[in-house]
Amino acid sequence: MEHCELCTRDGGEVVWQGYKLRVVLANEKGHPGFCRVIWNEHMAEMTDLPLSGRSQLMDAVWQVEAALRSVMSPRKINLASLGNAVPHVHWHVIPRYDDDAQFPGAVWAKARRKPSPEALAAREELLPALRAEIVRRMKGGRD
Repeated sequence: MEHCELCTRDGGEVVWQGYKLRVVLANEKGHPGFCRVIWNEHMAEMTDLPLSGRSQLMDAVWQVEAALRSVMSPRKINLASLGNAVPHVHWHVIPRYDDDAQFPGAVWAKARRKPSPEALAAREELLPALRAEIVRRMKGGRD
């Protein structure tokens, strides 16, 4: 679809690309490791995907969650599939920390605090290892 942001752009830094889906690192300020799992073909809702596609997409979400937990050791992982602004099937997989700006609220909520530059820098330093772990886990997946 020509007007769909996720059909015309990658949606972030592509870490892994398959025929059916891709995993990207989103450039979300203050949230290093924020990932998206995006279905490549334009579909608005999960139920638009065939059953096998739904399973494939969710398997990828679980693999990205596991990679984030393994490498970044967050307090919590948030999973979100909203699509109100971009009606294209995709999942947000977001590592959360006690000291992130919005915790315990949603990452899109008003900031409650300013995270320390040192904590953010330490998390940024983990991104090469996160990229490698996502690729390692996705190579074992179906696509």
